[in-house]
Amino acid sequence: QNALNLFKKRVFLEEVVEECVAFNKKQNWDDSLENLKLTTAVEDLIEVFKLRSDVYASINYQNEFPDTLEGLNFDKYDKTSAVIYYKNANNKITGTTRLIFDSVNKLPSEDKFSFDDIRKQYKKIGELSRLIAQNESSGLGMEFKHLMKGAYLFFINNDIDITLLGIKKEHYKLYSKFGGSKILTELNNYGNLDLEALILSWNPAEVSDFFKRSFLR
Repeated sequence: QNALNLFKKRVFLEEVVEECVAFNKKQNWDDSLENLKLTTAVEDLIEVFKLRSDVYASINYQNEFPDTLEGLNFDKYDKTSAVIYYKNANNKITGTTRLIFDSVNKLPSEDKFSFDDIRKQYKKIGELSRLIAQNESSGLGMEFKHLMKGAYLFFINNDIDITLLGIKKEHYKLYSKFGGSKILTELNNYGNLDLEALILSWNPAEVSDFFKRSFLR
C-alpha cells in the first residue's frame, strides 16, 4: 500500500512538473528582470518545491501546507500557476511566489471564502500564493521586494484584472500602502494555522506611488 501511494505521488509530481513548465512557457515574461525568473526549466521548479518545503518546515507551516513528497512542496494548483523565483548573487534560489490562474480547480483560498462574486465582476482573476523567502524571520528582505515587483509586472503583462491573496493580519499595514487593495474577509485562523489572517483583493492597475517607489525602482 505504501509503495503504491509513493508511486502515485511520483506520477503526480511528474504530471505537475510537466504541466507547470509548459504553462509557464506560454506566459509573457520580462527577461530583463535581474535575479528574477519565470520557471521554465524542470530543475529550477524542483528547487522551488524544495525551498517551499524547507521554509515551511522551519516556520512550522507544514500542517497547513504539507509536502506531497517528503522534501518537495507542490500541489494541483501548480499545474496552472506562473511560478516566479528569485536567485541571489550566489546563483541560489532563495525566494519564490506563484500566481495561480483560475481553472476548474478554482483557487486555494476558496476553501475559506468564495470568489464567485469576484468572477462576476472581473474577466481574469488569479491568486497570489506561496510567497516565501529563505530569510523569512528577518523581515521583508530583497526577495520580497523583487518577488512583488515580478508579480506586479507579470499581472500587467498578462492582463490579470484582479488578484486575491491571503496574508497575516499584522502585514496589512504594509499591504494597505500598495494601493488597489481591499479586505474581502477577516479570518480568526488560516486553516490549521493559528493566526489572524485577511483575504484581500489587489488590483495591479491601481498601485500607489509608494508601491512604485518601493518596488519598481
